[in-house]
Amino acid sequence: MFGCLQFLRFGWLEVVSCLFPGFLFAGLAISKYVDLPIARYDALLIYCLGLTLLFWVVGLETWREVAVIFGFHLVGLGLELFKVRVGSWQYPGDAVTKFAGVPLFAGFMYAAVGSYLCQAWRRFDLRVSNYRPILTTVFAVLIYANFFTHQWIPDLRIPIALGLLFVLRRTWVFFTVGVRRYRMPLALSFALIGFFLWIAENFGTFLDAWNYPDQVSVWRLVHPAKFGAWSLLVSMSFVLVASVKSLEGRLYHRGGTATVEISPQHEKANQAEG
Repeated sequence: MFGCLQFLRFGWLEVVSCLFPGFLFAGLAISKYVDLPIARYDALLIYCLGLTLLFWVVGLETWREVAVIFGFHLVGLGLELFKVRVGSWQYPGDAVTKFAGVPLFAGFMYAAVGSYLCQAWRRFDLRVSNYRPILTTVFAVLIYANFFTHQWIPDLRIPIALGLLFVLRRTWVFFTVGVRRYRMPLALSFALIGFFLWIAENFGTFLDAWNYPDQVSVWRLVHPAKFGAWSLLVSMSFVLVASVKSLEGRLYHRGGTATVEISPQHEKANQAEG
């Protein structure tokens, strides 16, 4: 019974950590089926900017977190501009805020990943052990560069991913659910988040937020290989969020104990903070 309750509690914390992505998908759904007075992508940009401001005003995200989320927004826009230019995918419809075939709101789909990590960090009281920030950052940069360079040289994502796994082989992420503290390999968390992002991408393409070439005439499931790409992208987002948490003194876990009871006072403090 306790295990079932913990699982439900874990699921609920995940749901509330996905507030920004949830609102984003609600906006995608509404804008697809409701006639708007302005272009869909223009409305979505205004909507996402309003969401970001609201999250900051009500204290769901700090100004540092908003800054890193916008940083990931810019990183995502850079990738989108390149991928659309080479024909990897496309954005149907016109908009005033569309540049080189890419609507400016598109970066918020990447920013939503950063928002989720910030929310989860707070609600699960995340910490990491044996994290090597410099080497992990180097591989994050290599991952981002490979998204561009594989158009001209062989795709190196597999050797890069293997190198990242080696760097993270002893890195654990610790998290709290109720009065229990758990841990899992950080690389495994990247894979799990990447899988759910792949599912979200299928919903996004179904709602015509963007289309792959084989989805223009009729919707098809996004190729499962994209799951791996999203897992790698999560590592980039993690590096950005971890840099903020390091400044806040909320990055490293002391000791290696996992699955232990924590005090009710500690739980109340986490709930108050979340």
